[in-house]
Amino acid sequence: MRKEVRLADIAKQLGVSVVTVSNALAGQKGVSEELRTKIKQVAAEMGYQVRGTAVSSKKILNVGVIIGEKYLGPYPSYYWKVYQELSLIAGLHNCVILFEVLRHEREAALELPLFAMEQQIQGLIVIGEIGRPYLEFLHEQPDFPMVLVDFMMQGMGCPSVMADNYYGMYKMVNYLIEQGHKEIAYVGTLLASNSITDRYFGYRKALMERGLEMNPDWVLQDRTMEGQIGNIQLPDRMPTAFACNCDLTASVLVNLLESRGYRIPEDISIVGFDNYLYEGLCDTSITSYEVDIKEMVRCAIKIVVSLAECGKAPADMRMVSGCVVEKESVRRI
Repeated sequence: MRKEVRLADIAKQLGVSVVTVSNALAGQKGVSEELRTKIKQVAAEMGYQVRGTAVSSKKILNVGVIIGEKYLGPYPSYYWKVYQELSLIAGLHNCVILFEVLRHEREAALELPLFAMEQQIQGLIVIGEIGRPYLEFLHEQPDFPMVLVDFMMQGMGCPSVMADNYYGMYKMVNYLIEQGHKEIAYVGTLLASNSITDRYFGYRKALMERGLEMNPDWVLQDRTMEGQIGNIQLPDRMPTAFACNCDLTASVLVNLLESRGYRIPEDISIVGFDNYLYEGLCDTSITSYEVDIKEMVRCAIKIVVSLAECGKAPADMRMVSGCVVEKESVRRI
């Protein structure tokens, strides 16, 4: 019996990738006409046969995904979870995911992701905020549309899908107030990211509406502008509660306070954001705002597919709501 010819066999014969062969035979963009003709010729010579019309008529999109290097530390991060969910959902929309970590040096040098250098993608998803110069560089590329996940960039004209950072933190601070807290600090380096800044203004709105103290000493930095979390400086006069811009920061703060002799939540209450924390970073389970990651990535995939197939997005920006998840880190006073 004659051995069935696979796409991988054709790719090996020509010294190209399987994705390139697939795109060429499916009539998709990203392959030169000269190479497409050659691939079809070799496929015919080798006796390649498409497995049924249902498969051949189904359009597969190759979608690139990048995450900034600063978001991927020694343990699984929130953005790694976003990528995992994206990978699971992509297949339901006939999308193949090509993933790359955006290294600092490639971003600074304005170099395309490796998967885009051979024009193998029909769309690009950027997870987590990266520098404006690099985003503008990507946005200028004519070959693929781009969708931003968990951030936006003013004036870029790129569609984005975001958690409701402003009202999410507004809900968390109101939750603390409803538990009797009137002296509440915010932990997050302003302008380090859009998300941190938006959450700060949600914090401020909640305090202003209740007529509570706006103490500038209670706005604490948690990271460098490059994203390195740590070295939180506690204020001289302590509040009764801290609202942290993310659960990772909240875990660092819990460990710091406990090292200074404070008990959580008996002495100090703490809330976070994302409802995602790698096991083992903190012994206290942290009350948090849960982001609907599945809905975020579903929206991102639908937008990038619409852009690739129709040239337009169903929405320029999509805000995804979440909910307060009560755990052990808040005491009613």
